[in-house]
Amino acid sequence: MSNITYRARLFADAAHQAVGQVRKYTNAPYIVHPIEVAEIVRTVKHTDAMVCAAFLHDVLEDTKVTESELRTEFGDEITDLVVWLTDVSTKQDGKRHERKALDREHLSRAPAEAQTVKVADLISNSKTIVKFDPDFAEIYIAEKLALLDVLTKADTELRQRGYEICRKEGLKS
Repeated sequence: MSNITYRARLFADAAHQAVGQVRKYTNAPYIVHPIEVAEIVRTVKHTDAMVCAAFLHDVLEDTKVTESELRTEFGDEITDLVVWLTDVSTKQDGKRHERKALDREHLSRAPAEAQTVKVADLISNSKTIVKFDPDFAEIYIAEKLALLDVLTKADTELRQRGYEICRKEGLKS
């Protein structure tokens, strides 16, 4: 692991711990999810910036870390990827399907590197949600299939894995 990716992992872990965030359903330390996303990203052509973004992808949404702090700590390239991976919708933007449409539109314009990290995030989350929340899984999997449809710049192999997992998991729910 490079120095910058190691720093990103430590930073993300500290940020999620600072707000007491744990994984839904399992109460495992939250960092297990970003670690898994980073490991998935590493299975395809990637850069250190993509691995860092994988570790950091939820810090702007879920912790007290600001974009400015992230830029100071990790620079523009990594922070820009994290910003692309951060939901743009808020509760004030309407019902869930309206918010997800806004987030999908945002991600459709993201660069290939960010889209690849997003697919890795989707893969990581899909199995967990199907296993622990089968009632919600049907909605979730449909949303992720629609998202995969617009992530056309993502790594082709990883995107295909995302489709396969969603279709397989969708059949179980």
